[in-house]
Amino acid sequence: MKVIWRLESATVRDVYEALRAERTIAYTTVMTMMRILEEKGYLSKSSSERAFVYTPTKPRQQVMGAMVRDFVDRVFDGASGSLLLHLVKDNKLTRKQRQIVQTLIDDIEE
Repeated sequence: MKVIWRLESATVRDVYEALRAERTIAYTTVMTMMRILEEKGYLSKSSSERAFVYTPTKPRQQVMGAMVRDFVDRVFDGASGSLLLHLVKDNKLTRKQRQIVQTLIDDIEE
């Protein structure tokens, strides 16, 4: 999704080439993931000369929110607090991020 958002529209080949520059990945893996993202409604495709061109159907923040909710549901049985505790315990949050979380908690409690 990040590649398609950056390019605004892309073929499977475009995404494959962009990802391959960062790591080894199979073309068929990219094709499968783009098909799944289309099925979930995150991408739409249109026919071009020889390939389908994919475009995002929803804004980045909306898709990221849905993906995070899906991840929390699958991995943490819907308990977002467990994810937050995991991040804090593993020191994955910077001091500034911990301060932001604390401010948000304080705002909710008020």
